Parts: sequence; structure tokens; C-alpha cells
Amino acid sequence: MGDRSERGAVKHRRRTTISGESAEARAKRSGAAETLSGQVNERERRQETSATANKHKNDNDAVDKILSCHKLQESLLSSDSGYSNYRGILNWCVVMLVLTNARLFLENLIKYGILVDPIQVVSLFLKDPYSWPALCLIIVSNVFIMAALYTERRLSVGSFSEGTGTFLHFANLATLLCFPAATVLTVTSMTPVGGAVALGVYTVLFLKLYSYRDINKWCRETRHAKARTLSRSHSFPSLHRANGTTANTHVTYPGNLTHRDMYYFIFAPTLCYELNFPRSPRIRKRFLLRRLFEMWMVPTIQNSMKPFQDMDFSRMVERLLKLAVPNHLIWLIFFYWFFHSSMNFVAELMQFGDREFYRDWWNSETVPYFWSNWNIPVHKWCLRHFYKPMLLKGVNKLPAQIAVFFLSAFFHEYLVSIPLKMFRLWAFLGMMSQIPLAYFVGRFLRGNYGNAAVWMSLIIGQPVAVLMYVHDYYVLNSVAVRQDDAP
Repeated sequence: MGDRSERGAVKHRRRTTISGESAEARAKRSGAAETLSGQVNERERRQETSATANKHKNDNDAVDKILSCHKLQESLLSSDSGYSNYRGILNWCVVMLVLTNARLFLENLIKYGILVDPIQVVSLFLKDPYSWPALCLIIVSNVFIMAALYTERRLSVGSFSEGTGTFLHFANLATLLCFPAATVLTVTSMTPVGGAVALGVYTVLFLKLYSYRDINKWCRETRHAKARTLSRSHSFPSLHRANGTTANTHVTYPGNLTHRDMYYFIFAPTLCYELNFPRSPRIRKRFLLRRLFEMWMVPTIQNSMKPFQDMDFSRMVERLLKLAVPNHLIWLIFFYWFFHSSMNFVAELMQFGDREFYRDWWNSETVPYFWSNWNIPVHKWCLRHFYKPMLLKGVNKLPAQIAVFFLSAFFHEYLVSIPLKMFRLWAFLGMMSQIPLAYFVGRFLRGNYGNAAVWMSLIIGQPVAVLMYVHDYYVLNSVAVRQDDAP
């Protein structure tokens, strides 16, 4: 009996404990539910408040849009604005340029009359209508082209050693520079303009044949390094139409050593030779060649001689500034005519694909940037065949850069002094003066100030050189005329 009563008491306690735990759990769950419900209600209240605030904000924004006319922004001409469409300003500059030069044209027409004489224009190129020395000199240049081609052919089959080939190439290149110079200096019927044109052709040919020699030598070295013979193919890329496009046949060495390939390179608007030039798919028939001539510089140059003869410094400066703008405009016209119109015309006829003949040199903030961007064919040649080979041989960058300027100065003087048959070194000194100018601009001037300095050197520097040569040529020829007229 006692055991039953104890078991009954234990059961009762267990029921009581279990019953008590269930009530506590229910209380906790109820409290959690109330808390969750409160949080949901709070969230809903916040959402309602936020929606109300957003509604008020949207209403305020709508009102601001109606009432406000200002926002945070920069002026268009500010560099922070990111605006770059200045085509209207460019058109304005062109209109002002046309109007200004129209006034100058009328002024010179009233003061000096019509200065364009066809006979005088022809006399710039020919002294004797039955003698064409400049043209004959250009035709003779084919001898040097054939010499370079056949030297490379002999080298490709091993008839010549590399040393012999190098000697023949450099003898050919040296003669290529000396022969036309001697001809221009000795032939009395050669005019300065005709001599300059002939020497310009020979200078371009010198740079082309130097590149031709270098590239073929590199091809031979590559072929020997691979120790195998590359397949021959036609020298000139054969073209065939396929779905309206043009396909090019890949050329390999020595299949490029033919007359057709050589003369394609000679006439192509580039100084750097390649076995496979980029080719455009077709020839476009719409071209616009703009050839503008300004004939009103002649009286200004003639009037500039007297202050130079009298050494009147103030008048010299006045004449220099008077010549600066027209000289610079003619230089700009020449740049557009030659580097844009003419070279694109030739490239289109020959389907030459690389049309990067210039870059944005007008934005130059340093002198080296200008010289490396205004004449891309020459820059590529100097970089590929002169500057980089010097670096590979261990020459430091600064001496290599000075050597490039020295080479450029030599050819500038070569193209000016020899046709004029006088040696004054003004062009050479003008080019070499670019070295200290580049240091000064790069060290002390930045941004727009550097760009302005580059423009000033172009606008003022060129007329100085022109006046120096015109003055010396004028004095030299006037003295010669007086001596011939003397009894």
C-alpha cells in the first residue's frame, strides 16, 4: 500500500512538473509572438513613414524642377567639362582666315598688281626650255634602284658574302647622295627649285633603299636561324575578288626580290620596307585634292632685304613679324596638301592600307612630341633603322636622340644649301637648336604653356631661317650681277 501511494505521489509530481513546463513554454512563445508582431508593426510604421517622406520628397523634387533652373556643372570651355566638339569654332577660324587673306590679297593686288607670271613660274624649274636637268637627274635614279635590287638578289642565293653585300650597299647609298649633289652644283642650267625637287627625290630614295637593305638582311638572318628554306611566291601580292573583297597573297623571302615589288615600295607613301604591306580592299574613286597657292609673299620678302642690308634691327623685327604669319600659313597649307591630300591620293591609288601619315602634332606640349608626330613616315624610319639599332648597341637614349636630330639637321641643310649653291648652315643650326629648346620647354613649361611655346617656335623660327637664306641668296646673286655688268 505504501509503495502505491509513493508511486501515485511521484506521478502527481511529474504531471505537475510537465504541466508547469508547458505553461512556461507557452508563455515564452506568446511573448515571442508579441515581440515579432511589434517588430512587424514597427516596420510597417517605418515603411509608411518612409513612403510618406518619399512622397513629400518627390513632390518637393517636382516643385524644384519647376522652380529651379540651376545645377552643378562646369563651363564648356573649362577642361573639367569634358566637352570636345569645337567644330563651330574651327569653322569660324576658317572663315576669319579666308576674310583676312582676302583683304591681304586685295591690298597686294592694288599695290603691286598681278604678280603671277606663267613664264616666271616656269623659270623656277627651267632656265632653258630645251634643257631638263632636274628631270634627267630623277630618271637616272633608277640606276641606284636596280643596283640595290640585284645586290639583294645575289645575296639571297649566296653569290655574295654579307660583308661584300654591305660594302656594295653602302657604296650605292653614298653615291646616291653625292652624285645628285655634284650634279646640282656643277650644272649651270639647274634652277634652285629644280635642284631642290631632285635632291628631295634622292633623299627619299636613300631612306627607302636603306630600309630595303635592312629588312632583307633581317629576313636572311631569320632564314638562317630557322635553318630552312622558305617557299617562294610571287613578289607582288596578287589580288582577286571574293564576295566583293580583295584577298592578298602572303609574300615570303626571297620571293619579294622582283622589279614589281621594288617599284611598288618606291612609289608607296612610306619610307619603311615590308614584305607584306597592309592593303586596302578596293580603290575608292572619290578624292578631293586641295592645292592652294598664295602669291602675296614675294613683295614682302623683297621689301625685307633693305632692312637686313642696313642692319636696321627694329625694321628687321617688323619684317620678320610681317612674314611670320603668311609663311606659317603657307607651311600649314603645304602640310595639308602633302601629308593629307597627296599622300592619301597615292595611297588610295596603290591600295596602301596604312594611312597614318601624321598624328595630333598640333596638341604638342613638348618639342620631341611635335617632331615624332608631324611626319610619321620619317619618324618610323628614324625609330626603326637609326634610333632603336643604336639602343641595341648600348648607346644611351640621350646621345641617340641627339644623333637623330643631327641626322635630320644634315638632311635639312642638304636640301637647302646645295640647290641654292651656298653653305650657310642656317637650316642645320635651326634643327640643332631644337635640342636646347626641347630641354627648356620640357623643364619649365607644361600644358598650354608648352603648347604655346611649340607654336611660337614654328611661327617665328621658320621665317628667321627663310629670311637668312633669302638675304644671303639675294646678296650673293646681286653681287654676281654687279660683277658681270662691270666693264
